[in-house]
Amino acid sequence: MKLFKILILSIISATLAGAQPEEEPYRGYFFEGDEVVFEFDLRYFEEATQHHTGERVDFDDLDIYEVAVAGDFNNWSRKKWKMKKVGPQRYQLRKKITDFDDAIQWAYKFVVNGKYWAEPPEDIRNKSKVTHDNKVWEEVYNLSLYSARQSPGGNARFFLSGFGDAKRVILSGSFNGWDEQAFSMDKVEGGWATRLQLDAGRYEYKFIVDGQWMEDPNNPDKRKNEHDTYNSILYVTKIASFRLEGYDEAQKVFLAGSFNDWRPEDIRMQREGNAWAVTLELPGGKHWYKFVVDGNWIADPANPFREHDGMGNINSVVVVK
Repeated sequence: MKLFKILILSIISATLAGAQPEEEPYRGYFFEGDEVVFEFDLRYFEEATQHHTGERVDFDDLDIYEVAVAGDFNNWSRKKWKMKKVGPQRYQLRKKITDFDDAIQWAYKFVVNGKYWAEPPEDIRNKSKVTHDNKVWEEVYNLSLYSARQSPGGNARFFLSGFGDAKRVILSGSFNGWDEQAFSMDKVEGGWATRLQLDAGRYEYKFIVDGQWMEDPNNPDKRKNEHDTYNSILYVTKIASFRLEGYDEAQKVFLAGSFNDWRPEDIRMQREGNAWAVTLELPGGKHWYKFVVDGNWIADPANPFREHDGMGNINSVVVVK
């Protein structure tokens, strides 16, 4: 039966390859407009694990009556996110992108009949080993959902100049688990381009030109990787607002923090009504800061989140997502 299933998959793949050479590989999800569409396609799965016993079961031996999605985004509930049958062997669940938090990656699995965990296919790219209590579970995998998505209005544009004779250019990076097929770039005047919608943060990336990996030649910000080559680096920023109420008699107020090496007179705040204010574009992550009022350093009185710096100082904390 397994050989028959593999043969059917080979025929399907060959048919798709002949008719639509740019068909994206199966990942268990895709983006459509402002929605994430989870898709369980039984043709790609062979085995499932029984929840309580850990016993492996062949899907050919299961009578499927219910499929759900469980993952980091719903506390691994086996019943909460039930899918709808859309074909003889296909189930889908649509969720708004806004239903998810600001993480770059989520782990998930499909749950069959409330008690069988569908094991990811052998050749699927977006799978990762399961870790529990800082230990890696050998031969146990989850699927990965990445928040990065291609969008004409995306906030991050990638452009590779030249290579007019190339047949295909792929964008791959930490934002999609270094997938080698997910983000095909469009051939445009002068080169290849695409846009991604990314959360604020630091990302590493490369281009794959007809199978050959290369860093971005127009981006000087890069780091050496474990393969003794270079990854290009992109920082995606987000607007952060800082406001200090009162201090009507102050002559000068500045903002200083880890984002400007704590320079005390670098970012001057302006008077707005009964407060001093400034807005900055900051990369994703945690930042520490203070206000400098006429030369006196103070933590943000309106922000309860503070941390010691190990040198006797207490700084305010802002997290950009």
